[in-house]
Amino acid sequence: MVQAAYLHIPFCHHICHYCDFNKVFFDNQPVDDYLNAMEQEMKNTVEKHGQNRLKSIFVGGGTPTALTESQLDKFLEMTCNHLSLEENGEFTFEANPNELTEKKLQLLKEYGVNRLSIGVQTFNDELLKGIGRVHTKNEAVKTIQRAREMGFQNLSLDLMYSLPGQTMEDFSDTLQQAFELDIDHMSAYSLIIEPKTVFYNLMRRGKLNVPPQEIEAKMYDELMMQMEKHGFKQYEISNFAKDGFESRHNLTYWNNEEYYGIGAGAHGYVQGVRRANIGPINKYIDTVSQNGFAYMEEHEVTKTEMMEEEMFLGLRKKEGVSKRTFKQKYSVELKNVFGEQVHEQMEKGLLTENEECFYLTRQGRFLGNEVFQAFIGVI
Repeated sequence: MVQAAYLHIPFCHHICHYCDFNKVFFDNQPVDDYLNAMEQEMKNTVEKHGQNRLKSIFVGGGTPTALTESQLDKFLEMTCNHLSLEENGEFTFEANPNELTEKKLQLLKEYGVNRLSIGVQTFNDELLKGIGRVHTKNEAVKTIQRAREMGFQNLSLDLMYSLPGQTMEDFSDTLQQAFELDIDHMSAYSLIIEPKTVFYNLMRRGKLNVPPQEIEAKMYDELMMQMEKHGFKQYEISNFAKDGFESRHNLTYWNNEEYYGIGAGAHGYVQGVRRANIGPINKYIDTVSQNGFAYMEEHEVTKTEMMEEEMFLGLRKKEGVSKRTFKQKYSVELKNVFGEQVHEQMEKGLLTENEECFYLTRQGRFLGNEVFQAFIGVI
């Protein structure tokens, strides 16, 4: 059964130097036509796969708060008309601090958005400029305070580390400033240089000064230590929450559960089929208009692939992969499928177990990708 929906708004007023998500500059784009196409895709998706009350809706981008107030009103209305959220379900909206006006906050509140994911990245103004962000530290602080004053009771910050020119002191200072705010959840990601980004082009020309790997590792170690010290539990490699504020939407992915993907470039997983939508905006609009959907790719996931996904997604969680759930889903003991791989990673000190689960050791969290790779293409 589908548990969640991801809705993609691909428009930005500014393009960050590290971003490789499907996005375009807002100006001169057919935004209203795009929203109409999204509404048609929502309607057709629910008709095709059935409607049930979702545990979570997540609106990402791009930058969803790039929409004008009237466009935001239209988008929220159509979302609530076509997608049903269970009582006390999680409705998350990604936001840039400099775009989250009081009026937009009011609209979000009126339509039931109850979780904001605010893209702060760092509280160092120079570093913000260096990564292509256009908000300031003060704007971020004021936005967080305003959201709290307006009654938003679930606030999350996105942070980044291993940024060009960033020192340990810079990162520690950003963490301390985040802890001084009234925040319930934090995600912190190490910079990854992706193709087709400003940073990738700078790196190829030898003009990108990123911290060495040992400093990146120290930053991650500092992150885990400070989060624990300040009452944030690490429930996934890069995510930390106060009790009860774990992201239900992201847990849908890591628990290998099904979700709708609506919008240009969005991905979904429904009834054992993974689907990827067309990315270019105008092509997405035209294809939805003609076909009702904009699938670029549909892949029926085999049982073997499902078991592999159960491992490399589930091991991202601190609690790891449940032995009991694995057997319930696939009618086979986990060790009978991946016994050799589990033993190998345990010998390396990257994986461990208790009665209920296999999970990453602290050392394993530093080398997660190496562990995940061990469970792909081996059966």
